[in-house]
Amino acid sequence: MTDNDAAGSQMPDTPAPADGHGGYAGDPTVRAEWDSRYADRQQLWSGEPNGALVAEVAGLTPGRALDVGCGEGADAVWLARGGWDVTAIEVSGIALERAAQHARDAGLAVRWLHAELTEAALPPASFDLVSAQYPALLRTPDAAAERALLAAVAPGGVLLLVHHAGMDTQQAHENGFDPADYVWPSMVAALLDDDWQVEVDEQRPRVAPGGGAGAHHTDDLVLRVRRLR
Repeated sequence: MTDNDAAGSQMPDTPAPADGHGGYAGDPTVRAEWDSRYADRQQLWSGEPNGALVAEVAGLTPGRALDVGCGEGADAVWLARGGWDVTAIEVSGIALERAAQHARDAGLAVRWLHAELTEAALPPASFDLVSAQYPALLRTPDAAAERALLAAVAPGGVLLLVHHAGMDTQQAHENGFDPADYVWPSMVAALLDDDWQVEVDEQRPRVAPGGGAGAHHTDDLVLRVRRLR
């Protein structure tokens, strides 16, 4: 994938492969798990952009944006409508098809990648905004997902990571969800060095779109950091 390919300058009818050879780049088990979740409902999310994204991006000059775990595409479409060149990544093919349709209906160009973040072979240091809204990024001993988020940000660019407050300290759920398996904002913050400036690191009330899965969560953890060089 070239830099121009990632800029969102095309509007494909179907999501583009992440590896240039067709297919999905990532763990098939993860893809199947999320495809199953999306298949159970005609629409899983609200269809509206996340409130923290809207609030934090309002003062930024549009450039190249990466939407990590784009779901059904509401954030990606909102960013594209605001003048951003958007690349959006998602593990679920079902979600990506819905997202692509959402963009087509809006007449907007977004480049869709069917991949896990750590397998997407993104051009390094290329995005003015990397947005990860409530991402289900699996934690690994080498902090691969955390490092992939940071590596994608261009000098002068912003990483915006938002998650549900309180979940990172909960015990494993009966449904098999264990918060200890996933990446939380504090884990990304722990990797920052002098190349980064923390602009926001706080818990605050969530501005939630009406309806959709996750609407019951009331508070956000918001981490916004800028790459200085």
